[in-house]
Amino acid sequence: MKHIAARPWLATGLLWCIAAAIAAFNLGPLIGGAGVRAVFSLPSAGDSQAVLLHYSVLPRLAMSCVGGFALGLSGMLFQHVLRNPLASPSTLGVEAGAQLALGIAMLWFPALLGWSRDTATAFGGFAAMAVVFAVAWRFKFQPIAVILTGLVMGLYCTAIVTLLTLMNDHYLSGLFVWGGGSLNQNDWRSVAGLLPKVVGFTVLALLLVRQLSVLTLGEAAKGLGIKLQFVRAAALFVAVALTTFTVSAVGVIGFLGLAAPAIARAIGARRINTRLIVAPLIGAALLIIVDQIMQIYTAKTGSYVPTGAATALIGVPVLLFVMLKRGGSLQTAIHSGSSPAASSRPLILIATLAGLVLAVAMVAIFVGRGVDGSWISSTGATLKSLLPWRLPRLVAATSAGIMLALAGSLLQRLTGNAMASPEVLGVSAGTAFGLLCILFVVSEPTITHRLIGGFLGAGTVLAILFAMSRAAHSGNQFLMFGVSLGAFLTALISVVLASGDPRALSLISWMAGSTYGVSSAMSLIISALAIVGIITVMLLVRPLQQFALGDLSAHSHGVDVKKLQILILAVAALLTAMATLIVGPLSFVGLMAPHLAQRLGLTRGLPHLMGSALCGALLMATADFIGRTAYFPWQLPTGLVATLLGGPVFALLLIRGRRLSKLH
Repeated sequence: MKHIAARPWLATGLLWCIAAAIAAFNLGPLIGGAGVRAVFSLPSAGDSQAVLLHYSVLPRLAMSCVGGFALGLSGMLFQHVLRNPLASPSTLGVEAGAQLALGIAMLWFPALLGWSRDTATAFGGFAAMAVVFAVAWRFKFQPIAVILTGLVMGLYCTAIVTLLTLMNDHYLSGLFVWGGGSLNQNDWRSVAGLLPKVVGFTVLALLLVRQLSVLTLGEAAKGLGIKLQFVRAAALFVAVALTTFTVSAVGVIGFLGLAAPAIARAIGARRINTRLIVAPLIGAALLIIVDQIMQIYTAKTGSYVPTGAATALIGVPVLLFVMLKRGGSLQTAIHSGSSPAASSRPLILIATLAGLVLAVAMVAIFVGRGVDGSWISSTGATLKSLLPWRLPRLVAATSAGIMLALAGSLLQRLTGNAMASPEVLGVSAGTAFGLLCILFVVSEPTITHRLIGGFLGAGTVLAILFAMSRAAHSGNQFLMFGVSLGAFLTALISVVLASGDPRALSLISWMAGSTYGVSSAMSLIISALAIVGIITVMLLVRPLQQFALGDLSAHSHGVDVKKLQILILAVAALLTAMATLIVGPLSFVGLMAPHLAQRLGLTRGLPHLMGSALCGALLMATADFIGRTAYFPWQLPTGLVATLLGGPVFALLLIRGRRLSKLH
């Protein structure tokens, strides 16, 4: 028993030895050149090595320790209070909310930053947490509801930050560097400001250790005189405060708050008083290791990699490991409300949707902004001169919306999970990564090369997801695997983009989802592919309906389930790849369009698929028109506008309690 109790401490000590060894390897030559005295005393202005060591290198090392400790403790508190091994500052949207609040303060309330930057980030973190809890409350804080809402909240806040940055690049140019998690220090002021706060909130957490230890008893804890609501509120307050203060100092350090508590449990830290110390120590050691390795990499290659993105590369595999080991806690589906009744007149609804798409298309073609910014209707020669600019991007946007909607419908029917979509499952991120690989492999990639790369990336992600989901035997884990894999690929892309390689930088404008540069030839190709996609999906309607009744029923009707799954995956991957090449990896159309069609009463077979396609076209056509006119004469990326339109729709769907059941 003593050996088991000592195991977490021994493992933590070993991890710290590794951190110390890497730090000594990296900093040893500098300390040797500047002298040990430079570590403890103020250096002379003429000694450049001593100045660098004392005012930059050592404060960065200290910030790694303090920041990692705070995030480790914060993640441990989130997971313990919510009784959810996937809860963390990253997965609950707290860090993204803090980043959004900082961006808003930089634009409209700069005086607040001069007074207290911590106040702005704390407000954003608490606001994001409040939104997540408001939605999750309806589902009694079921793990899948809390995590999915938090992840989407994070993506939505990130989309708003991206949009604000595009509109105000002179003011927010440094926000993405900060958002990537930068531990660079110029003096000891940031460390001196953060350390007392971390110490103070750590003391508060330790004072709650008795109450936290009986919190796992649930309602039975009330018999012991414990006020559950007060304890949960106090612990969550400490966790959010630790996160926001750390984010204010160093930016977003992704997934560290998830990885540290998971590792603490894996090495045997079972009791709450042990985890309260071990998890923060592991977080500090992990951040030191990652940051020192990144410094060595930068020194060898000259390429800068944000520490936050690098920690995501470690944190996401830990997330996948936790889900595989703790699958039982994630198998609760969201059940609330009732499925909408099927419409008795689906053809009328489909015709109405088609009419709306046509109406929006007419508005997008004829209506615009004049030189002075006023709204005008273009006709005659003016329209003829504008048509080559407006029509191709409109056709491309609507075609992409159709393809994403069809891909989302196929994935939802295949998985039996109404929250599955190309964006949420990481298929769009896989497309982006495949395209990035093509940019590095092919010197002058054509549209065919890009399409092949995107298809291979999307198909690989789907293949990995199905392999992992079969191993885990959990439908909801399929969803979480996709989100995690998408975050992992996004972190990889961020690392490559941070390298400054011109080939990677050409990907940035595309990732925002702009249709500004679509040519007439490209729009014709995309529209033809969308038509082919519609015909292909129509041919799959009958086997899809039989597949929804179960494997045995499908086999009895002569359906080869395995071949059908592979075919559906291939079609969904190809549709996603083609659409993502036009509107970027973030739009949420693949998630929302099938739900909107269902809400209208188009719930079965071909009417649902056609309704989903028309809803997708309507969303993207609207987003393209808004992106072209809302901030005239500048263009807003269609993909980002679609995300901003889709976030509230997604929240509404969750609040109204969509049932995670198979579509028929």
